[in-house]
Amino acid sequence: MLLSLLYSIFALILVVTFHEFAHAYVATLLGDPTPRQHGRVTLNPLAHLDPLGTILIFFVGMGWGKPVPVNRSYFRKPIAYESIVAVAGPLMNLLIALIVLIPLKYFYHYLNTELVLFLATIFDVSILLFAFNMLPFPPLDGSKFLQLMVPHRWQGHYQWYLANASMYFVAFLLVDSFIFSKYLHFSVLSYVLGWLVLGVKSILLLGS
Repeated sequence: MLLSLLYSIFALILVVTFHEFAHAYVATLLGDPTPRQHGRVTLNPLAHLDPLGTILIFFVGMGWGKPVPVNRSYFRKPIAYESIVAVAGPLMNLLIALIVLIPLKYFYHYLNTELVLFLATIFDVSILLFAFNMLPFPPLDGSKFLQLMVPHRWQGHYQWYLANASMYFVAFLLVDSFIFSKYLHFSVLSYVLGWLVLGVKSILLLGS
């Protein structure tokens, strides 16, 4: 149990660090110097871990990273480039999942039990964070990626949604956690994420 918890903590720190690094690196490539100015183009976990999110990682096994500051006024195509920066983090999670899946699928019998458990934990955490971050609700990455598909005439309304809807999502999380889960024994978020995670895993594990 303790070993499993430690693996989860290390996996979360690893996956969150690479997730935030991807945002920072891609934003820099597209012309925004802000992430580099804030010391975010690095794989040092200390640069990316949010204080409260880090505490929760150690106490409950789940947390979050510090958002990468991005100034889209530096982008030649603000909406398109911001969408690319947003999806870079989740895609990094997906890439990590694919990388650790290779030894799990093809070299399983040559690995010891502890290493298999650690790699499987990284795989699970990567897929979970990919699915969660791709939900289309601010401040998650999926909401900014979705703006790429919003027609120009609706962009004004969608930008308002991005700027103001975060509080509604946070309110939903609180209701889902402390009312639905506690009194109805059902979590909408867990249900949706469960199906998303299952779908992504099914695709990645196809043929295994």
